[in-house]
Amino acid sequence: MESKLTSALRLKWQPVAVILTDEKPAAGLHFKEGAMFGCVGSMLVAAGKGRTAYFDRRTSGCPGGGTGLGFGDCYGSFPIDGLLSTGNKEMAAMMGPAGAVMAEGERFYKDPETVRKWVASLPFTDVPTEYVVFKPLDQVAGQDKPTLVIFFANADQLSALVVLANYNRGTNQSIIAPFGASCQSILFGYAEAEKEQPRAVIGFFDISQRSHVDRETLSFTVPFKMFQEMEANIEGSFLETHAWQKLQERQ
Repeated sequence: MESKLTSALRLKWQPVAVILTDEKPAAGLHFKEGAMFGCVGSMLVAAGKGRTAYFDRRTSGCPGGGTGLGFGDCYGSFPIDGLLSTGNKEMAAMMGPAGAVMAEGERFYKDPETVRKWVASLPFTDVPTEYVVFKPLDQVAGQDKPTLVIFFANADQLSALVVLANYNRGTNQSIIAPFGASCQSILFGYAEAEKEQPRAVIGFFDISQRSHVDRETLSFTVPFKMFQEMEANIEGSFLETHAWQKLQERQ
């Protein structure tokens, strides 16, 4: 699939299409069944660099990844309230060397109770398909039906995406920036895709996984119908003016 935005923004990586399907890809990156420490965010980055990746309910990498991919509430008995706050030493002892982070906690929230409030606020969903596929947008073919498109953008490119998201709406309410795991903008994107006028989701704020991207890079996730809306609005927009061209000169 050709994207005018990819060219207009001079993106370093391809936008990533998130595709829901019951057909297993013939090839692609995927986690081993039962793996508990794979990062879906790293797979998202790999797709931006040209690789296909796919997941099912047995190969979602970690509880946060399964949740972000839309396989329901995958936290279950996993002590996410301790991991994201002040730690869980009992669970850390059971995890062996891998439990170091669990022992101390990531301190993204003040205490376990606050984490539980955050979990309760998540828009959990259970996708109706067997697989969730990440595919570089330029490799999307006619039979593919993307649900979301995810951009990786620097500050200038992100600014342009934010402006374009509001270009034909006459509002300043077309963007949200919720905290979650590096992949969980996908979950929020699913929720937005159900709306008549969906919003874009800025993400990849997860400090523990930001090493997968350049320091100036964030993600920008849009439902596919919003992506089409933005693509259609490029002609005649600021992306064809001197102000944007001046910014392009410093990239």
